[in-house]
Amino acid sequence: MNSKNFRMPARRLAALVTVTALTTAPAALGAGAAHATGEHGRASAVVLRTGLDVSLLNKSVNVPLAVSLNEVQAPRSADRTALSARLDGVDGGKPFTVLGADVAEAGATVTARRAEGSVRVAHAKLHVPGLPLLSLIEADTITAEATCEAGKAPAASANVLGTVTVLGKRVTLTAGGPTEVKVPGIGEVRLGLAQRTTTTRTAAATALELKVSVNPLKLNVADVEGTVTLAKATCESPAAPPTGKPVPSHDPAADVRPQGAPAQAGLAETGGSSATPYLAGGALALLLVGGGAVTVARRRKG
Repeated sequence: MNSKNFRMPARRLAALVTVTALTTAPAALGAGAAHATGEHGRASAVVLRTGLDVSLLNKSVNVPLAVSLNEVQAPRSADRTALSARLDGVDGGKPFTVLGADVAEAGATVTARRAEGSVRVAHAKLHVPGLPLLSLIEADTITAEATCEAGKAPAASANVLGTVTVLGKRVTLTAGGPTEVKVPGIGEVRLGLAQRTTTTRTAAATALELKVSVNPLKLNVADVEGTVTLAKATCESPAAPPTGKPVPSHDPAADVRPQGAPAQAGLAETGGSSATPYLAGGALALLLVGGGAVTVARRRKG
């Protein structure tokens, strides 16, 4: 093997080391890069949700009545105005009307900066098993709304407007506490009006929350107990978009230097960066390969 044949592989090896050193540094610089995405907002709305236990006389068992009308999550809307259900052992298993209304709308929307849930019900009539002709509750207008906007305090509102009738009795609802309606031989209903809750990022509004306990003793039904929710809306704010401005450090320890220690030049002045170790390593590899090639070539000539 002569010196001419040796120099070609050495040059190739040097070039290979140079390429490796230059391509490794940028790759290492990008290895820790990541892009964070903001959290999306959330919203929901529901016209009616029931959680009732129906006890049957003959079977001595509890049959759950868990149904909902126009329950949506963003982005969606619904406007069904009637809900029927069927329970074995009640009215011969025939379907019965749970809720009927002239208007029953629920909507939930979410954008990059805003989340909103809303409900509107007009002329609603709610029934439970065993009371096909007597409404559990009738109401003219029921609304609920929850609005969450990035960077702002969430808001919630709920209203029950117009006439309200419970078990055939006209009642006046107050926000100061629950309203109780008792009808001998039928049962009792406890109504919570306009419940609203908010946090730093969430809001929820419920127009009516009913606790029901009725025993109509008809249609083979012994007892109906549970809860009924009318018009509920919720939301959660989207995460605030980043400002794009760097946040200065307020850590006092970052500016402390040992006494007598020489001041260090800034990286911007010296040209230093996180790629410096890789470039230095590449240069050292080039020096080693070049020095080895020169040494071997001198020996061949000697």
